[in-house]
Amino acid sequence: MEKQNWLITGVSSGLGRAFAQAALDAGHTVVGTVRSAGDLRSFEELGPGRAHGRILDVTDDDAVSDVVAEAEQQVGPLDVVVANAGYGVEGTFEETPPAEVRRQFEVNVFGAAATLRAALPSMRRRRRGHLMAVTSMGGLMAVPGMSAYCGSKFALEGILEALGKEVAHFGIHVTAIEPGSFRTDWAGRSMTRAERTVDDYDELFGPIREARRRASGNQLGDPAKAAAAVVHITTVEKPPAHLVLGSDALRLVGAARTAVDDEIRAWETLSRTTDFPEGAQL
Repeated sequence: MEKQNWLITGVSSGLGRAFAQAALDAGHTVVGTVRSAGDLRSFEELGPGRAHGRILDVTDDDAVSDVVAEAEQQVGPLDVVVANAGYGVEGTFEETPPAEVRRQFEVNVFGAAATLRAALPSMRRRRRGHLMAVTSMGGLMAVPGMSAYCGSKFALEGILEALGKEVAHFGIHVTAIEPGSFRTDWAGRSMTRAERTVDDYDELFGPIREARRRASGNQLGDPAKAAAAVVHITTVEKPPAHLVLGSDALRLVGAARTAVDDEIRAWETLSRTTDFPEGAQL
C-alpha cells in the first residue's frame, strides 16, 4: 500500500481518534488536530515520528488555513483529509436557543468547510487527493430532539455532494462518512443538551433523552471497524460518495429515504400542476 499523508481534525477521542489510529497502523503519517496540549501529547504517543499533533479551533478560518499550509510544508502534500471535528446539540427545536444552533453550524458545517477548502488548492494542482467529512446518519434522516444537529449534517451533506461533482475531473474524491450509533462519548459528556423549558414536549422527548443517556457507552458500532472501513476506501479506484457505517444507519436511512420517495409519488400530480402549460421559454 502506498504510504499517505493524512490530516484529521478532532483526534483526541471518538471516531477521530479511531481514524487516526487505523491510518497510523496502516503505515501512514497523520497530522491530527486537538484542542489542548495534553491531548496533543497523547495523540503523538500513538505513533512517534508519524503522528503530528496540532492545536486548532476549527471555527477559526485563518488558523485552519495556517495549520493546513504548515502541515503541507513540514510533513508533505496531503493525500487524505478528514474533517471529523464536531459535536451534537440535543434539544427540541423550540427549546434550543438560537446561539446553540449557530454554534452547532459554526463547528459542524463551517469548520468542516474551512478544513476542506484549505486543503483543496494543493490537491487540485496535483490532480489527486481524497476529501472526507464525517456527517452522520442524521445527515440523511432526522429524529425528534436533534433539529440543530441534523440540520448541520444535512447542510454538510449538500456541500459535499456539490463539491464532489465540482472536483471529480481533477482526480479528487469526496466522501461523506455517515456513521450510525458508535461506542464513543458522542452521546455522553461530548453532547450539549438544551435545557427543558416546555412541558408539552415531555411525553415525546423525555423518553428519547433518557434512552440516549442509557445507550451511551453501549452503542452497536465499533469505532475501530469504522476506521478500518474509512482506511479501506482510500485504497480503491472508485471510493463511494456516501459511506454509511453501521447496520442501524443502513436501516434508518433506508426507511427515511423510502418514506420520502413514497411521499413524492403520492403528491406527484399536485407537484406537476405548478408548471406553465407552454413549458419553459428557452
